[in-house]
Amino acid sequence: MTIYPKIQLLITGGTLDKNYAPLTGELVFSQTHLPEILKEANCQLNLVQQVLMLKDSLAMTDADRQQINQACQQTNHTHIVITHGTDTMVKTALTLIKNTDLANKTIVLTGAMRPFKLGSSDALFNLGSALSSVTLIPAGVYIAMNGQVLEASQVVKDTTQGIFVSTKSARS
Repeated sequence: MTIYPKIQLLITGGTLDKNYAPLTGELVFSQTHLPEILKEANCQLNLVQQVLMLKDSLAMTDADRQQINQACQQTNHTHIVITHGTDTMVKTALTLIKNTDLANKTIVLTGAMRPFKLGSSDALFNLGSALSSVTLIPAGVYIAMNGQVLEASQVVKDTTQGIFVSTKSARS
């Protein structure tokens, strides 16, 4: 029998956690949808969930990134998944890479291009990829999107295609 380590799940918001507000027609945050997503997926992993914030990543500040950095540093768990908005996911990941105190931890950031609550979302797939990969890959900072797990230092969001791509393969 394989014993899987506890995974720290840090929730920061992003499109994954947005919902449609019928009175205003806007996408807003009311609460995290992670418990519902994990239940729907029949997730049996040993997770420790912590909501740090519910923010659009375009509204994130350096102080918010520092809060994420500190949460990664303070957790006793070495396997961390962070839900995050896609617009500045790479910026946050690069901030985490600079923290040498995190060198022994495996951190995977993930999110969605379409809110979970609106249906036809990539949220379940991306979260599943992140949770599956975090215990299988070596220590480092990664981004799990679009069925790929990419080293955070070698990834960009391609806004023309709406996907994340490796800069490494583009140079090869």
